Amino acid sequence: MSILRTPVNQLKPGQIALIGLPFDDHSSFLQGPAKAPELIIQALESDSANYFTENLTDLNKHAKLAWCGNAELSQYTDIELRIDEVLAQGALPFSLGGDHSVTFPVVKAMAKKHPKLSILHFDAHADLYDELDGNRYSHACPFARIMEGGFARHLTQVGIRTLNTHQKAQAERFNVHMIQMKDWKADMKFEIEGPVYLSFDMDVLDPAFAPGVSHHEPGGFSTREVLTMIQNLNLNIVGCDVVEYNPNRDLNGTTAMVAAKVVKELLAKQLDKKS
Repeated sequence: MSILRTPVNQLKPGQIALIGLPFDDHSSFLQGPAKAPELIIQALESDSANYFTENLTDLNKHAKLAWCGNAELSQYTDIELRIDEVLAQGALPFSLGGDHSVTFPVVKAMAKKHPKLSILHFDAHADLYDELDGNRYSHACPFARIMEGGFARHLTQVGIRTLNTHQKAQAERFNVHMIQMKDWKADMKFEIEGPVYLSFDMDVLDPAFAPGVSHHEPGGFSTREVLTMIQNLNLNIVGCDVVEYNPNRDLNGTTAMVAAKVVKELLAKQLDKKS
């Protein structure tokens, strides 16, 4: 059993293209997320679980789902080109990172096809720094680059619990709808019109549930809470990423399995919409 292997140039319109972005050159603290994409796929295909999502979608050789392998990246700007290629086939990109800096070039590509794109962002960190350690393309900066460039018309952030004065000012500057972890209520809904790009940073989870991340930030969501949120989404999701899994800090592959579970439930939402 497996996810269908499909080169990008053989994708079909409407397929969801899982594509690895093995890039962590812009990580500010620890490297390791570049190793993540193939390990997430291995977890998806592990004999310890099965291919069914919780709404009973069977991902085994599903005709509308393809694993395109790791993108060939010689430099950061290649990421945008690889997503351009997926979109040119009429497929929906689902990127597996990689550090969170990959989201900026991915969204740049997405915005060409979806000029009224909005973003739903799950993370412990706002990633709105104008620059960090002199790097404007740090994994701490992607949403500043996206919003200042006009590549999304609106940004909603969920699970933030590391806010500082600079990023608060940035959030106000870009009119971000930020739901800090301290303010989260289980009955909150996301009402976002038009096409939505969903970016999921694994450290939105409490490190008790996902130890394999570079930045352990206590006080986050449980795995069940984020799965329930995903399952309750009623949005036009046109692309996704799952980023910042760091295998170097994982414990017995636990976080890989959590990442695979998040990917499965996000796929279930998209495949249900497209079926």
